[in-house]
Amino acid sequence: MVGDWRVQQAARVVRRGGVIAYPTEAVWGLGCDPWDGEAVHRLLALKERPVEKGLILVAAHIDQFDFLLEDLPERWLDRLAGSWPGPNTWLVPHRDRLPEWITGQHDSVALRVTDHPLVARLCDFTGPLVSTSANPAGRPSARSRLRVEQYFPGELDAVLGGRLGGRRNPSTIRDLRSGELIRAS
Repeated sequence: MVGDWRVQQAARVVRRGGVIAYPTEAVWGLGCDPWDGEAVHRLLALKERPVEKGLILVAAHIDQFDFLLEDLPERWLDRLAGSWPGPNTWLVPHRDRLPEWITGQHDSVALRVTDHPLVARLCDFTGPLVSTSANPAGRPSARSRLRVEQYFPGELDAVLGGRLGGRRNPSTIRDLRSGELIRAS
């Protein structure tokens, strides 16, 4: 496991407006502070991803999303709590509690509570993070640090080394309101 000091160092980079790469459950991810519009727009430019698509937020614990979940119906909260931590991303109504650079053109935001110990520890220090696959649009997701560095040579503020979580596919995505499966894992 990566030393805690390296995780703290990566968290400091995020808090200072940096864009970082880190291993997740299935692929390498790019992340930044979701409240820092400049960092998010830089991440989107690196990925060549339009802001309208929206982004996923990842957290260490469900309570890191309390500001979004506090007044949801109990049945929805039970659905979330029963699937987290784990490879489940939910589209949750954001009720204008997040900036448009996160939500894009959607009335919901994609949320996941990770079960990857390194990502969880990072989120312990930063709070929720933007989490998107570390690849330019249209290219395969990076499954190694080398591929991340080939995709983004000298363009990232930090790379938090570590191992992928062993999953073959990215998380399942479901709509919280309807339960509809958007993407299977």
